[in-house]
Amino acid sequence: MTPDAPDTALSAPRADRRDTVRSHHGDDVIDGYDWLRAKEDADVIAHLEAENAYTDARTAHLAELRETLFGEIKSRVKESDLSVPTRRGDWWYYGRTVEGAQYGLQCRARVTDADDWTPPLLDAAQPVPGEQVLLDSNVEAEGHEFFSLGAFDVSDDATRLLWSTDVSGDERYTVRVRDLVTGETLSDEIADTAGAFFTPDGESVIYTTVDDAWRPDTLWLHRLGTPVADDVKLFHEPDERFWLGAGITRSRRYLVIGVGSNITSEDYLVDLDDLTAPPRVVWPRREGVEYSVDHTVIDGRDELLVLHNDGALDFELVRVAADDPQGERHVVIAHEAGRRLEDVDCFRDHTVVEYRREGISRVALLNPADGALGELSFDEPLYSAGLGGNPEWHSPFLRLGYSSFVTPGTVYDLELATRTLHLRKQQPVLGGYDAGDYDQARAWATADDGTRVPISLVWKRSYGAPGDTPRALHLYGYGSYEHSIDPGFSVARLSELDRGVIFAVAHVRGGGEMGRGWYESGKLQHKKNSFSDFVACAQHLVDTGVTSPSQMVAEGGSAGGLLMGAVANLAPELFAGILASVPFVDALTSILDPSLPLTVIEWDEWGDPLHNAEVYAYMKSYSPYENVREDATYPPILAVTSLNDTRVLYVEPAKWVARLREAGAEDVLFKCEMVAGHGGVSGRYNAWRERAFEQAWILDRLGLADA
Repeated sequence: MTPDAPDTALSAPRADRRDTVRSHHGDDVIDGYDWLRAKEDADVIAHLEAENAYTDARTAHLAELRETLFGEIKSRVKESDLSVPTRRGDWWYYGRTVEGAQYGLQCRARVTDADDWTPPLLDAAQPVPGEQVLLDSNVEAEGHEFFSLGAFDVSDDATRLLWSTDVSGDERYTVRVRDLVTGETLSDEIADTAGAFFTPDGESVIYTTVDDAWRPDTLWLHRLGTPVADDVKLFHEPDERFWLGAGITRSRRYLVIGVGSNITSEDYLVDLDDLTAPPRVVWPRREGVEYSVDHTVIDGRDELLVLHNDGALDFELVRVAADDPQGERHVVIAHEAGRRLEDVDCFRDHTVVEYRREGISRVALLNPADGALGELSFDEPLYSAGLGGNPEWHSPFLRLGYSSFVTPGTVYDLELATRTLHLRKQQPVLGGYDAGDYDQARAWATADDGTRVPISLVWKRSYGAPGDTPRALHLYGYGSYEHSIDPGFSVARLSELDRGVIFAVAHVRGGGEMGRGWYESGKLQHKKNSFSDFVACAQHLVDTGVTSPSQMVAEGGSAGGLLMGAVANLAPELFAGILASVPFVDALTSILDPSLPLTVIEWDEWGDPLHNAEVYAYMKSYSPYENVREDATYPPILAVTSLNDTRVLYVEPAKWVARLREAGAEDVLFKCEMVAGHGGVSGRYNAWRERAFEQAWILDRLGLADA
């Protein structure tokens, strides 16, 4: 296939300059494009539509390749499939996908033997005896261009269903309830929620609402059959830096209300037999101290396991009395530098701890009495492992999820009595996929300050090992919020690997791959380490002969889009193209405005430039929009976003693209989904087409559009 050449003679849209002045700390900044923020302005919508038309025209030569890539993704996916059933009470719950349908179905079937905890083997081609379809999201999505399923819960007595939906992409969900005996949808409808679940008796709904800045701040109790106006406020968090969340312990003993900023947290307990009682604080909040709790029973006593970082950088696990949580602490797992404890889950007869060491996620069974950890072992050098759905307080099995760059998503049940792993299902990959045809490895780059930065690589063996000869490489990065980019399988990625592309992840500082210290050395006044780390990784891959600048494309999204914008300014010569998805590229403008969604919360991550001149100067020195260079030759750039994104507003990439063009960047494309949110389009086929669009652009930049 030889696609037509792009029409480079097309004229790119040029946004008018409408200068406004932003003044802080004695610094006046003239911004010519902030008028694009007016989402309801007809001129703004016309400009976005012109950008979309231009991008469509400039990428028209890739139409055939896009269809090919979409077809490849589709051909590898078993479109009609079933998830592994999870037992809850007397029912097996599972998901179903149907060929041709955009969205999944949530189903259940009765447990036929009360002592049987082995999930039934289901065949999508055969009817499931006694199957009950709880929710068909395709029906819910009818008449809407966008659809997202939020909360999904079944009452403990299995007679009622709760679900919530978002049909615009703004992440405000409407809760509904259905009687599963009669099939009737109840009159109760709660709008503008962030999360929701049943009380154990199924007679009430606990839900959260958000403030004007999209911050979950209030917890409510709604009794079914009563007006929403009469709902009881259970808790309100007034501090604008803190998010609120809630959940019920697996033991069904407590409601846990958690509030937290990026660096501080505080949990409250409410006995489930008296939900309107005043919440009891576990540990009073202290700036910089984070913790989480779960309920366990030891020798007949109610206790809490508390995972915390009070004097323990990579966290420590202690147990305290549930009725006196601020009393004596008993250390269960002592702090160990380099072993980042991440989560603890309590069951009636066992406890599970998830942690990471040497950049790899780990799962272990814990003896709370002596702190002994029985780590589960896996054969691959790079992998991701963690708990799956385990709703039951008592079960002889523990559900686990596992994958790697070459191993498709795999579901295991760990038999606790024998410590035996039972393979329940591995994601089917059609078309003769053989994991042995691919390989993965880790390399290490050296940053400017001498820090060693890990790089994960995956490739197809038939093209030779990385470094045999320079070849096409796709380098991904994120590096914020202590979020780790762990090894994971991607069906869509196979289309690149099978064309000889090496896929790599730069695990830069600001992420969580190497522990809490790795995160802290890439945030606030150390944020530039994330950017220089990525450049160091790219340079390492060039210096070691893995790739060359003309054969390397970089990609990142959201905060990773900030990384892309900064890297474009720092080292434009290193890349043949840069893909920035929902990119946080006008960071300083956004973080200066406390009226915008999430801004105040973000001050713990980026700093507070509104009140701190030093932070202002530091952010101004790296914010991509502020630092677009007149003297740089930028590589081709593709920025994609969504009009209804509430996390990174569409205006950020819109302004950035306008500024790049003003500075002389010759090949910059901008694509804005007009009905979508932060996660992009909804529906699996739409998502595959969206990824095929991006991959076609990547392959074109790598010189492989006709491969």
